This record gives sequence, C-alpha cells and structure tokens, in this order.
Amino acid sequence: MSFASYGKVLVILGIAIVALGVAFLFFDKIPFLGKLPGDIIVKRRNFAFYFPLATSILISLLLTAVFLIINLLRK
Repeated sequence: MSFASYGKVLVILGIAIVALGVAFLFFDKIPFLGKLPGDIIVKRRNFAFYFPLATSILISLLLTAVFLIINLLRK
C-alpha cells in the first residue's frame, strides 16, 4: 500500500469521525431513538440500567443498508 492510499484512508476516516460527531450532536433531537418498545430499562431506588436493544438493531439495519448501497455504487 502506498502513502497515497494511506492518505485516502485517513481522509475518509476523518470525514467519518466528523459525521459521527455531528450525529451525536443531533442524537437528542430525534424523538423516538432510545425510547423504542424493545429497549430495556430497569430503574431501582439507587440503580438504573438501560440497554437500547431495539435502537441498536435499528441503527445496525440502517448502517448495513448504507454500506450495501455504497458498495453497490463502487462497482
């Protein structure tokens, strides 16, 4: 792998990190994300456990679709 290839990978990785940062900024503004019916929430007097199972599955499906489309467009 040449230095130019490493440079391209670093630029793409940087853009992905910036996009992820912007997504985290607006994550609270999405009303249903994190409050889906399959998310597990256990609250006790001095303990809280939160596992966003349905949200994780939804994000996984969306990312799989995005990467599949990107892969199809590259061919």
